[in-house]
Amino acid sequence: MTKKDLILGIDIGGSGVKGALVDLRKGDFASERVRIPTPTPKTPESLLGAVSEIIGAFKWKGIVGCTFPGVVRSQVIETAANMGKDFIGINLAEQIGKACSCEAWIINDADAAGCAEMRYGAGKGNKETVLVLTVGTGIGSALFTGGRLVPNMEFGQLKMRDKKLSKSMPAEKICADSARKKADMTWAIWAGKFNKYLQYVHSLIWPNLIVLGGGLSSKEEKFMHLLNVDCDIVSAKLQNRAGIVGAALEAKKNLM
Repeated sequence: MTKKDLILGIDIGGSGVKGALVDLRKGDFASERVRIPTPTPKTPESLLGAVSEIIGAFKWKGIVGCTFPGVVRSQVIETAANMGKDFIGINLAEQIGKACSCEAWIINDADAAGCAEMRYGAGKGNKETVLVLTVGTGIGSALFTGGRLVPNMEFGQLKMRDKKLSKSMPAEKICADSARKKADMTWAIWAGKFNKYLQYVHSLIWPNLIVLGGGLSSKEEKFMHLLNVDCDIVSAKLQNRAGIVGAALEAKKNLM
């Protein structure tokens, strides 16, 4: 393994900041994962401190790939629903570079996970329309056609009607895994809601394959048999490692 095959990937989330060295030949971790809680209050300054702590834990001097839970365009944060409005308009790659004396690349967290699955996992070699959904605290989405990413597809924000509350709200508020836990839903009840969401998204983009990742991917035996959508549905192979791996992959692609 050469130095250029080893990249530090960092996954910035609403509850935790996680990092690991990634062997890009294998598409897997080359170190133990380091996790620290996302600092509160969530500010750009406190987040930079957390990222710096992760980088310092590995004594890392090379390029860094980072995910962010929001829309990222030209390395500038455009939305930050789970992080706070203070992040909007910030060039996070530039800020990390200055704070940590490194080159950094920022990518939407679901896009990073999707890129990893398309390169190493369940979508490898698939040139049709593929939708990768990361289901956990929210619902992230990454869309690929011809093997190419269509960035920043926020399908978790599609509006759905909640019958109990008699109002429309973002789909992730109704059928993310966090919504299941909060309402103490049985898997059957939750799967019914989630299946309606999948059918809704399918009717908009007609994917050939849907890959389910995030925290939900480790629980497939609980719900996969309850889903019924007119395309192939599989669990992500990289599971929760995908964000870190994808961040490292995209950093190498864009910075080396």
